[in-house]
Amino acid sequence: MRTLLNVLWLVLAGFWMAMGYVVAGVICCILIITIPFGIASFRIAGFALWPFGRTTVPRRDAGAGSLIGNIIWIVFAGWWLALGHLVTGVLLCITIIGIPFGIANFKLIPISLTPLGQEIVPSDRTATF
Repeated sequence: MRTLLNVLWLVLAGFWMAMGYVVAGVICCILIITIPFGIASFRIAGFALWPFGRTTVPRRDAGAGSLIGNIIWIVFAGWWLALGHLVTGVLLCITIIGIPFGIANFKLIPISLTPLGQEIVPSDRTATF
């Protein structure tokens, strides 16, 4: 079921969403100071491309740099991205067929809001962290 949902997600929304995050990552990597944000955008792009069966967990080695970076990210990009995923998720949940895709959008909210200091792992590995 997970593979079927991922393929449908990829065709209907995931490819375009991932391309948006990749473009943002390339733009962030142009300046040296914003490279961590570019790397985070590439990580989110991979998650947006194939979200079913994966989840996010906090990294144990995340420190003050991640906190400061997340605050900067929230101010400039995070809250816009989270709001976009929230609105899209609510609209998708209106139809019965769109509910799994709406839930996938809701799963993207935490990492799009605070991407630094988080890791994307398979859903079955979350118990080990």
